[in-house]
Amino acid sequence: MNNEEKSSCCAIPAVKNLDRDYWNNQYIAETTKWDLGQISPALANFFDGLSDKNSKILIPGCGSAYEAQYLLDKGFTNLTLIDIAPHLVARLQNHFQGNPHIRVIEGDFFELTGEFDLIVEQTFFCALPPSMRPKYVWKMHQLLAPEGMLAGLLFHVQFEQNPPYGGSKSEYEALFKGAFQLSALSETSLSAAPRLNSELFFKFIKNKEVIAKLYKFSGITCNGCRETVSNHYASIENVVNVAMNNDFSEVLIVSTAPIDIYILREKFNTNPIIT
Repeated sequence: MNNEEKSSCCAIPAVKNLDRDYWNNQYIAETTKWDLGQISPALANFFDGLSDKNSKILIPGCGSAYEAQYLLDKGFTNLTLIDIAPHLVARLQNHFQGNPHIRVIEGDFFELTGEFDLIVEQTFFCALPPSMRPKYVWKMHQLLAPEGMLAGLLFHVQFEQNPPYGGSKSEYEALFKGAFQLSALSETSLSAAPRLNSELFFKFIKNKEVIAKLYKFSGITCNGCRETVSNHYASIENVVNVAMNNDFSEVLIVSTAPIDIYILREKFNTNPIIT
C-alpha cells in the first residue's frame, strides 16, 4: 500500500464538538442557518394525510418547532419535543405553556425513554456528526412502537461546511436496511425554495421482526478494515444488516435472532460491548 492509499484508508474526518453548549450558543446567537422560518411544505403535506389525531408523536432536535405548531393547529393531541439547547427549550416551554397536548423536554435524545407511533425527522439527522448515524438508527428503532413510523426529510446533497451534514439515497438505504421497511425514499417536489432539489422525503416503518443492537467497538483504525469486519459480521447466521460508524467506535447489528456476544468476539478477535 503506497502512502496515498494509506492516507485515504486511514483518514478519520475531523468533527466539531457538537455538544449542548455548541447548540445553545447557536440559538442564543440565532445562527441556525437551516431554520426555514416555517414548516417545510413536504411535512405539511404529510401531516395533512394523517388521520389519528391521538398518535404519540415525537420531534427530536425540534428547533423552532414549526412542525409542532402545525400539528397542534390540526388538532393533534399527543406531542413530545426534545432538544439539547436550554435557551431554545425555555423559549418553547414558554410558548406552549398551558397546552396539555404537548410537552417540551430539555435533554439528550439518546437518553430518552418511551414509545411513539410516529417520529418526525426534520434537520435532526443532519445536525448529528456522521459517526452517530448507526446510533440514530438504533435509537429510533428502540423508541418506536411495533407498527411505528419514522418519517420526514433527509438531505440529498453534500455540504462543504458542517453542520449540516449531507448524505445520499444509497447511503440511507444501506444504513436503515433491515431495521426498517423503507416504504418511501425519493426526491420531493415540495421542498421550500432554499432546499429545492436537495431533499428526500421518506417513510420508514419499524421492522418489529428484528433485533437492533448497538455495540461499542475497538481494534481497527481504517476504512478498509471497517469494510472487512462489517462483511464478516454480515456473514453470521441471522444477521440482516451491519452498520459501523466512520470513527470505528460503534457498530449496529440488525438480526432476526439474538447473536451471542462471544461469536462476535471470538470469530473476529474483537471485543464489542453491548451499549
